[in-house]
Amino acid sequence: MASGRREKAVMSPLLKSFLAGSFSGSCRWSPLLSNLCLSLLFQSPLLKSFLAGSFSGSCSTVLFQPLDLVKTRLQASVLRGNSPSGMATVLWSVIKDESPRALWKGVVPSLTRVVPGVGLHFSALHLLRSALNHPPSATEALLIGGSARALAGAATIPATVIKTRCESGIYDYRGVAQALQLIYRTEGHRGLTRGLLPTLLRDVPFSSFYFMFYSQARGALPTEVTSGQWGDLATFCCGLVSGLGASVVTQPADVVKTRVQLTALAAGGSGSLTNAIGLIYQEGGSRAFFYGLAPRVLRRTFMAAMAWTVYERVSKTF
Repeated sequence: MASGRREKAVMSPLLKSFLAGSFSGSCRWSPLLSNLCLSLLFQSPLLKSFLAGSFSGSCSTVLFQPLDLVKTRLQASVLRGNSPSGMATVLWSVIKDESPRALWKGVVPSLTRVVPGVGLHFSALHLLRSALNHPPSATEALLIGGSARALAGAATIPATVIKTRCESGIYDYRGVAQALQLIYRTEGHRGLTRGLLPTLLRDVPFSSFYFMFYSQARGALPTEVTSGQWGDLATFCCGLVSGLGASVVTQPADVVKTRVQLTALAAGGSGSLTNAIGLIYQEGGSRAFFYGLAPRVLRRTFMAAMAWTVYERVSKTF
């Protein structure tokens, strides 16, 4: 416990000094603006939650982007007329036929979605948790997690559409800006919000169950564990367990979301939710709703665990 307090006492001045130098270097023309930025950063819990969430989401997104690409390719394979392959087969195919760098295709739109999206998610979580003035119960955690994710998911749906299409290998966009213009020109605003309902049906339950499992698991641990030298490991383990269950439960919604977002009305396809569900079932039965399960479970479980670990550490350090 004491070591945790000493670490915080040492780390905070170091990080504050680093950021102070960065702000003063970029704001030499206005020391007042530099001081204002630092004041907002260190005194606003809401802004701190946004920055910590964005930073943690960015780290985990870049690290686990290949798994997201493999998951999307597995789910998109039926649109190419191919039978779904295994995760290792798709991974090797991307490296052999394209390049190792291609595993990070779609990382820019992913970051465009994650930086504001995860920041908004953690900010909303902080705001809703603070309003309770007590540790949330299981039911309260379900509602808090779902509400925060609904806000972030709706706000970032255009970036989600672009990310999915870039990863699929079906669309050849040169960048985020060009994709935005092309989708809007050919499909209108509906194209940029395509898959919103299945996205929310996937993400809201995931975040609801995840935050419930996470808050209850972390709350059950002794304070000596969560605040001591094993605090980061305890957070990571709670994140792994929580992410595993939530990922499996929401996998069918992820498959439907991918299908809807890869179907362009301009190409004569139907972007309806019911049509997507019917086509998926016709192509592979019940098993088709779990295409890409392995890479998604690996990615979402480790990504969420890492994001929460980094978030908790950054929040405590500042």
